[in-house]
This record gives sequence, structure tokens and C-alpha cells, in this order.
Amino acid sequence: MAATAALLSGCGSSESTSKTPTDAAASASPSRSMGGMAMGDPSATPADKISDAEVVKGDFQLLDTRPPGLDDVEGTAWLAQSPKGTTVTVSLTGLKPDDVYMAHLHAQPCSDGNGGEHFRFDKGGATTPPNEVHLMFTADTSGTGMTTVNNSRKTGEEAVAVVVHPRDAQDNRIACADFDF
Repeated sequence: MAATAALLSGCGSSESTSKTPTDAAASASPSRSMGGMAMGDPSATPADKISDAEVVKGDFQLLDTRPPGLDDVEGTAWLAQSPKGTTVTVSLTGLKPDDVYMAHLHAQPCSDGNGGEHFRFDKGGATTPPNEVHLMFTADTSGTGMTTVNNSRKTGEEAVAVVVHPRDAQDNRIACADFDF
């Protein structure tokens, strides 16, 4: 259980790059969960395709903390808020093929400590879903990764960024995307 909590807390203190989330879903990893907590479903409706939702988009920027060999990572993240809650989709290319990655919503912009601390619905509450929004996915053989996760609560404008890192190297933040509210 301690190992699960450590992984979930994360972020310690020849495919085309124009692939859309819907296109990427066909080649992305199956649904992911850890400790029974949903952390992504590539078959879910991507955030940018949800009707009756307010959708914000952010483009990933590389971070200096990224591990070697990930200098070509790029992608986009979407955050949608609808009457059903919050949906987040990440889509990236340039990842190491077949490696597992995690992403988390953050409460600070990318320029503030690479996204700062994780966003939590209840500040001071659990560092695991459903109090935090976590995504986990495996890059395909071309280095493309994509997934979507849903949460029944709305983040409002308090979740301002999403950070992605290797699952096994929590402190090595690869890229960050600010949401433009």
C-alpha cells in the first residue's frame, strides 16, 4: 500500500505529431487503475469532444527535469468541465516506446516550480484519486501516448496545469501544459 501511495503522490517536491486524441485512442493503452482507482481510459470520450462542456487547452512545454532521451516530447492536454464533472485528456508524442507514464493536475502554472504541488479538490486531503486527478498510460511502439480520465467533481479554475513524468521516476517531470482559462 505504501508503494501505491508513493506512486500516486508522484511529482515529488512514425506517427504524425498532429494525431488527435480520437485518432490516438485506437492505439493507446487499455484502461489503467492502481489500487482500484481509475487513472485513465483511452476509450473514453476525449475532453475536447465533450458536448455541453467548457473546454480549455494547453500545449506541453519541455521541463529541465526531464530524463535523457526525451527532448522530442510534445503534445496537448485538454480539461473539460461539464455537469458531469471534470474530464482531462493528454496526448503526447516523442515518448520512449512501451514505457509507462503518469500525469497529474497541478495548482500552479508551469512557470511556478514546474507546476508546483498537485491540485486537490480538498486541500490537505488525500493525495490519491478521487481527491486528485491522475492519468496513467503506456506509450505505443512509436512513442505516442494518450488517455482520458473523468472525475465527478469540477476543478473550477484552480487546476491550472498538467505535468507528465515517467511512472518510475516521479521527480523527473518531462513536460508541463498550462490551461488557458
